Amino acid sequence: MRLVLITGMSGSGKSVALNVLEDAGFFCVDNLPVPLLPQLVGHLRDAGYSKVAIAVDVRSGKSMTALPPMLGVLRNGTQMQTLFLDARDETLIARFSETRRRHPLGNDQTSLGEAIRRERDMLAPIVALGHRIDTSDLPSAVLRKWVRELVQIDEGSGLTLMFESFGYKHGIPLDADLVFDVRCLPNPFYDPVLRPQTGYDPPVIDFLERSADVLRMRDDIARFVRDWLPCYVKDSRSYLTVAIGCTGGQHRSVYLAQWLADHFRSAARVLLRHRSLDASSK
Repeated sequence: MRLVLITGMSGSGKSVALNVLEDAGFFCVDNLPVPLLPQLVGHLRDAGYSKVAIAVDVRSGKSMTALPPMLGVLRNGTQMQTLFLDARDETLIARFSETRRRHPLGNDQTSLGEAIRRERDMLAPIVALGHRIDTSDLPSAVLRKWVRELVQIDEGSGLTLMFESFGYKHGIPLDADLVFDVRCLPNPFYDPVLRPQTGYDPPVIDFLERSADVLRMRDDIARFVRDWLPCYVKDSRSYLTVAIGCTGGQHRSVYLAQWLADHFRSAARVLLRHRSLDASSK
């Protein structure tokens, strides 16, 4: 049986992710108390369900502390994948304010900010249990696309190497494992002809590849990832996210993330994301 476990911060998009899986034919359960996980998974396995998605979160209260050891038991007989959805505190506050919903840990004596901080403390031990997705700047359509890409991955075939471009003016992605700052490289933004283009466009690529510094940075990042990739594989990781950041996330980081993804496709399973480009395409 294939099991996808969805967890993370309230307001981070867990319902969106669960709806994507339901549309993909998964049997979905939301807000399941953590102590009932083994019983439910066993029942569904015996009943012949092949694809199951379960959302658990802080609404389970103190029983969330039982989740880490429980996952080891659940992996027996299942092909398990865990997604942890996250977002910056200010983004979560804005989302709750817009929807006027009460935070699960909120009450008349607790502010929304305090409830979010308390929830983050409660979930800290399980952040590293799965692949972390930062939804801070993502439209729902982009999150749905990313979840579809992730659940298509065969969890049993090793590490997935994810290259992600981003713009520093939007903040460093919460889901990054390795971050490379390429703002020191020549910037096509200052050429009026190249400014409206992206790192996918041939004139921008030609501009960047004429720079010895760009080529040296590109090769140095590739060498670092290539040299250390076996250690991350040995660490039994399912995902390694390599984030490449420039100022706006349109030119230099896009070009480098695309080049690196193409470069490593023969060495690992590769996914490619462009946070700033994806976030601007509604």
